[in-house]
Order: sequence, then C-alpha cells, then structure tokens
Amino acid sequence: MAIGHDYVEKVYAGWLAKVIGVRHGGLIENWTYERIERTFGEITEYLHEFINFAADDDTNGPIFFLRALEDYVCSREITAEQMGLTWLNYAPDGHGFYWWGGYGKSTEHTAYMNLKNGIMAPRSGSIAQNGVAVAEQIGGQIFIDVWGLVAPGNPELAVHLAEKIASVSHDGNGKYGGMFIAACIAAAFEERDIERIIDIGLGYIPKECEYAQVTRDVIRFYHEHPSNWRDAFHYVKAHYGYDQYPGHCHIIPNSAVMILSLLYGEGDFSRTINICNMCGWDTDCNVANVATIMGVRGGIDCIDTKWRKPINDFLCCSSVIGSLNILDIPWCATYIAKLGYRLAGEEVPARWAGIFADERLSYHFEYPGSTHAFRMAHTDNLPVTGYMDNEAGVSATGSRSLKVHFNNVQGGCAYRIYQQTYYRPADFNDSRYDPSFSPILYPGQRVEATIQHPGPAGQRVLARLFVWDSNGDAFHYGAVVQLAAGEWTKLAYDIPPLSGACIEHAGIELIPMDGKNAKGPSLVCYVDHVAFSGKPSYEVDFAQERLEKWNGLHVEVSQLTYLRGIWTLEGGELSGSYYGEPAEAYTGALDWRDYQFETVIVPKLGEHHRVNFRVQGGIRSYAVGFAPGGKLALYKNDNGYVKLAEAACAWELDVPAVVAIKAVGNTFMVSVDGVSLLDAVDDDRPYLTGMIGFSNSEGSHTHYRRFSLTSL
Repeated sequence: MAIGHDYVEKVYAGWLAKVIGVRHGGLIENWTYERIERTFGEITEYLHEFINFAADDDTNGPIFFLRALEDYVCSREITAEQMGLTWLNYAPDGHGFYWWGGYGKSTEHTAYMNLKNGIMAPRSGSIAQNGVAVAEQIGGQIFIDVWGLVAPGNPELAVHLAEKIASVSHDGNGKYGGMFIAACIAAAFEERDIERIIDIGLGYIPKECEYAQVTRDVIRFYHEHPSNWRDAFHYVKAHYGYDQYPGHCHIIPNSAVMILSLLYGEGDFSRTINICNMCGWDTDCNVANVATIMGVRGGIDCIDTKWRKPINDFLCCSSVIGSLNILDIPWCATYIAKLGYRLAGEEVPARWAGIFADERLSYHFEYPGSTHAFRMAHTDNLPVTGYMDNEAGVSATGSRSLKVHFNNVQGGCAYRIYQQTYYRPADFNDSRYDPSFSPILYPGQRVEATIQHPGPAGQRVLARLFVWDSNGDAFHYGAVVQLAAGEWTKLAYDIPPLSGACIEHAGIELIPMDGKNAKGPSLVCYVDHVAFSGKPSYEVDFAQERLEKWNGLHVEVSQLTYLRGIWTLEGGELSGSYYGEPAEAYTGALDWRDYQFETVIVPKLGEHHRVNFRVQGGIRSYAVGFAPGGKLALYKNDNGYVKLAEAACAWELDVPAVVAIKAVGNTFMVSVDGVSLLDAVDDDRPYLTGMIGFSNSEGSHTHYRRFSLTSL
C-alpha cells in the first residue's frame, strides 16, 4: 500500500497535536475531575500561559526512542533489545527525561535500572520481572505516537513496532495500550470515522484483555447515553477509577477517559482534547495521545490557531544530547516522515526530496502554518508590535515562506527575525523534566537566509545577518545589503572563530532608512529559507561560564548536559566527580566529524581522568585520559568501556596537563603537553561523528580549565 500524498503534512499535524496536548494538560496532571471543574469550569482553551513550555516525558520518549531505527536498523527487524539500548543512550541517568520516582514505583525508572544492569528488553519491562502493578502503568502508550506516525495506513506495522518499544518498560495492559494507540494513529491516516479507528485498534490486541473490555464498555455506554460526556465520566470513575487499580498511574482509568473523549468529541479536535482534559487524571498523557489521533485524522486544518500560536513550533527536550534538546516541530515531522518512507521502501516525493536531503539545520517553512520557532525583536529591547504568519504562494523555492510584519517602524532603528539557538532558565516558567542545553550554532559555522522585502517600492530597507554571543553580550554581523523591493536576496555570514562565546540568537536584522527618527510605514519581510551549516571552531574558558539555576535541585553548567555525576564550577574550572560509574558531561552536536579537541585537565583525586570525543550518547563514545600506573589510556564505549590502547604518561594529581585528541576518520592521535603519545585505529564499527565531553570514573574527581575545538 503506497503512502498517501498528504503523508508529510499529516505527520506534521499529528506531532504538533501531540505537543499541543502535552501543553494543554501539563499543569493539571494528576488533578481530579472535581478539582478541575471547581477551578476552570468548562475548558475551551489553554489553561496556562508559558514563556516557553519546558521538556516533558511524553515528548522526550517518542522523539528519542525513534532513533533506534536510525542507530540500528530501519526495518521491522529492529529488536526490543536494540530499543532498550536506545533508552540507555539518550536518557540521562536518574534525572530529566522521565519521572524518576524510584525502582518499583516509576515504571520507567524500574526499566532503566534493569537495562543498565544487564536485564535486557523485553525482560526489562516484563510482568515476570517487575510484577503486574509496575508493568501496567500508563507509560506503554504515552511514548508510542511516533510508531503510528511512521506507519501510515499500516496499523499492522505500527503494532509490530509498538509492541517492541512498549515491552522495554511495560507488559500486559500496559503494552496493549501502546499497541492500540499506535494502530489508531496509523489507521487515522486513511480512516475518518472515530468508531472505526477505535475498532481497528481493538483488532490488534487480545480480545479478552482488560484494555479491550473496558474500551468496548465505554463504547456501549456512549451508544446508550450519547448526549452527555460527564455522565460517561462518572460511569468510568465508578467502574474503572484510580481507586480500583494499583500503582501511581495505571493505564486502565486513563485509557477509559481517552476513549470517552474520542467518542463524545464528535470528530472535533478542540472539543475532543477539552473533554479529555476536563476528565482529569493523567491529563497531559491522555490529551496528547487523543490529540495525535485527531491531528492525523483531520490534518492541519482541524487545529485552531489558538492552539498553534502559543506553541510557535518550538519543542524543548531533556536528553543527554543538549543540541537535540532545542527542536522545532517541522524538524521533528521531517525526521519522522523520512523514517516512514524508509520503512515503506518508498522514495520521498519530489516535492519534499530537497528538504529531506538537506543535511544542514534548515528552516524551510513548507509545512502549512509553520514558523520553525522564529521570533521577533527590536535591537533596543523596545516592545515589538507585529506578527509572523506562514504565507502560501510567496517563495523563492517551494511554495511557502514566513511573512514577518513589523508595525510602526522607525527609520534608522533595527528589527530582528531570529532563531533562539540556546536557552537559559529565564526562558521558561519552570523546570519540568530538568532540561539543559548545548547551542545549536557555534563559532566557525555559517548562517544563510533568503529574504524578500515586497515594498512599497520607495521604502528603503537594509538587511544583514547577525548572531548574538550572550556570554560576551556582543553582536556579530554579516555584510549589509540594501534590499530591492520585490526581489529575493540571498544572505550568507561565516561566523568567525570566537573565544568564550555562547551563541544564543541568530537571524536577520532589518533597518528601514526612511528618516532617522520619523515614524514610517509598516515593514514587511518574507523569509524563504534559513540554514545553519559548516564546521565549528571555537574555544571556551570555564571561568567565563556560569551555573544556571533552575531551582534548588536543578543547577546546570552552561552549555553542558550530563549523563551522571556531580558537575559544577569550582574556582573558574569545570569540576566532575562520581562514586563509581563514569561521570560524564557533553557539549556540541552529533554531526561533528573530524576535529581536534584540546583541553586542560587537572586531576584532583583518584586515578581515572578523561575527556570524551565522538560522543553519540550515554553508551556510545570514545574516551581518553589518565589511568592508573602512570598511563594514558584510550577507551571505546559500546554499552561499556573497553580499553583500545595505552601508553606511559607520568601524570600527577593537581598538575595541569594539556590533552589534545585529533580524530580523523577512524584514526585517533593523542598528545599530552605537546608530546605525541598515542596513535590508534578503530576498525570495528568506528564512531565517525559525535560531540565532545568530559569524564572520569571509579570515584575520581577532575577539573578542566578550558577547551578548544578546531574542525579539520
């Protein structure tokens, strides 16, 4: 069965709907129906405003677990064990990403600890290992949406994949829920009848399982009492309420309200997600799952602007890959759809082929209504009035662009359209799921944009690209170009190598020139394409970095994420320690290829002081550093470190040493204080790209003064 012509747009609608659902239910998670009714009455829109919505497990899990198809095999042959290893690679150990509620209490915490200690999937999530109560909590379905999105019109494939990923952490009804939701999402690409979608989902789980029985019971009640969803909720609460099931968040009560909302929502996106939210319990999870089904079913046109505008296509995550914690929803949709075409063995249609093949971090605006999380600002921090909108029929390439309209502009002032390339605690209202970040743009890289000033013809406008280094509070600019009304102009800027920088904004600056102080007409600009590319080249002195305090329990070193350990700043130096396993912290991007990474290591305590390179996650990287017996050792991490090579090196505690690693292809050259000590080649499935990082092990404590990265 061929993939439908509207597949890509429906993936975008489905994933956007998922994010909307999480945000809609986020701050009333675990509230009861009664508490919600007393507080809000009839819900018709978002309940809370956010500067930006922070990370959430409901979106962390799907977008990162899907990477199993990229990291291992993109086919139905992917195994549950490989999916479990994906958990270990992308989730921080004990913080962020999931609810870490304790072994035997949080299903995800339990499964992670099982995996980490060699109990591989599917045993890691099985009833035999963990018991029924743990295995049948809700997580088996809240992380599942993408497995329906990659199998459009093919619920059998969606269920096949969903059963494997759900089994990493769940079993029984917990697993059946994931299979059911994945089948419903896959079916919604082609089927619009809600009851038929539900019936298709039921066809892929055991007929006599409790999940199926409860679903059929809610359908029966709906047919007998079709006019009042509140009556249905009271029935659900009386027969399947939280008081009748063990654990913190059992799947059955929540599945019942999801079915209820799908039925009583009468095919309307807003009504469906509002009913689901008003039912309470695990609101963000429930609303997100039904929103994905409805978003795929109805496409982007079914999602009202009131839901879309506050999202602005931005998605915050909290994995160990800091540069992947800053995402835009069109990027996610493209990533998901690419895998969908690969699974189906189909070529990407010509309309999308160029976008899908673009290896740059690219913002194309081809999805209807998309903004790619771009923002507007005034150079003097004055209030900006205006709007952004996705415009069809105006473009240099493709069919769409971003229309940016500034009101009441003043001549000689500058107005900015930008992408936020790094985030700090002040950019959020809270610390949901403990996000941390590395920038998505670095010194040495390139910024490109294609823009048009449509006129009026007499309005003179200058344009230039810019980046803002928030560490130095310094702007860096490309060449100034005067725009010709009605003509597309390509801009490019190569960011120079910088020391101590953190690039936080990158974008386009527009300067109307009609009178120095006089108020002029509105300023309109079309942005057709923006892209970040090229090789980073920069250095960081940790004395210029900062501790970013989200709350008393969540404090991060700027520009870093960490896997485990205590990572802080002491005396202007990065400090890392842990009691046993490797303590690890990272920065950079997964696609960095050949580079020289140099840092100053100060061993403080213990015998294992390292840096990491070609880091692809928590279980895939190389490390090199000081080892017992006066040695320099090179290791490879493939779900456990193995020593590849070593050499004599007379290192000492409290004596700084400059360690430099040159990684070219599968060849690694290591020097200490300018003296070459190790040359090694990895011929066994080498890691050819990855981030950089800092680490130690076995109770060691290490300081790092600075680092530099030079692309080769």
